Amino acid sequence: MSMKPLEFEKPIADLESEIVKLKSQSDTQDIDLSAEIISMEQKLTNLKSEIYDNLTPWQRVQIARHPNRPFMLDYLAYGFTDFVELHGDRHIGDDHAMPGGFAKIGGQKVVVIGHQKGRDTKENLLRNFGSAHPEGYRKALRLMRLAERFKLPVVCMIDTPGAFPGIGAEERNIAEAIAFNLKEMMNLKTPIIACVLGEGGSGGALGIGVADRVMMMENAYYSVISPEGCAAILWKHRQHAPEAAEAMKIAAPDLGKLNLIDEVISEPRGGAHHDHAKAATNFRDAVLAQIQQVQALSTDEMLEQRYQKFRQYGEWNGDAIA
Repeated sequence: MSMKPLEFEKPIADLESEIVKLKSQSDTQDIDLSAEIISMEQKLTNLKSEIYDNLTPWQRVQIARHPNRPFMLDYLAYGFTDFVELHGDRHIGDDHAMPGGFAKIGGQKVVVIGHQKGRDTKENLLRNFGSAHPEGYRKALRLMRLAERFKLPVVCMIDTPGAFPGIGAEERNIAEAIAFNLKEMMNLKTPIIACVLGEGGSGGALGIGVADRVMMMENAYYSVISPEGCAAILWKHRQHAPEAAEAMKIAAPDLGKLNLIDEVISEPRGGAHHDHAKAATNFRDAVLAQIQQVQALSTDEMLEQRYQKFRQYGEWNGDAIA
């Protein structure tokens, strides 16, 4: 898979290019450059550690938006089996930005729902860039009720810049569709596991994000507004997006410290786009462990814990959020 380096990754890409040139020169000109190559490879290792072990929130946002990052259907392909997609909300139509259906994960039967982005213009138009319409959220709720009927856990994969704000979506009452999902998911009598794969944008993410366990991939972000939107409001210019990302505490490690999510799932070095299969394996193992924990609870215990989980959001304990 072709990897276009992000801005902060260019020193790594340049050094990797130099190593390739040295190896080629050594092979073609029969020159022993092994000492120089070993030295540069060690330098590369140190540089990767320096950069990837100290990622800023804005750099994590850039990784979360990487065009080669695995999307929902990639995680389904690597981490699930026997996926059968179901279509339509039984009111308006189908929404390709929110696929869902029955599947198995590690032998466990589940209903899986999530946002799907596209990798090229044609697919992005089909998937509406991962921004679901009202019928997407109503379809999601229909599938959750099927899961409740058949006593299957629900796995929600969140990856959206936000719900679609177009005129048609407003006419079909997207705000009501999301709000109704929040209410119904709080009372759904089956385990719900949600994970932010990349972008977790505002109500569009929360519309399938009320869950017993909320997890995030290591380089995902979850926010009420994009860093660019926040910067435009507070600093009157998008160039301040890095400061906004830092101030809002939207990265997975920060949200974990604030007890707003239950688990941060590790990614391959440099981001999930470097190794889809490894990222999906980490995701699968984390989801299965959380499903087992929730299934050990009685229905009443599960619903009470889910309620209390969201009730404590925003509580203050001294100078920090509890």
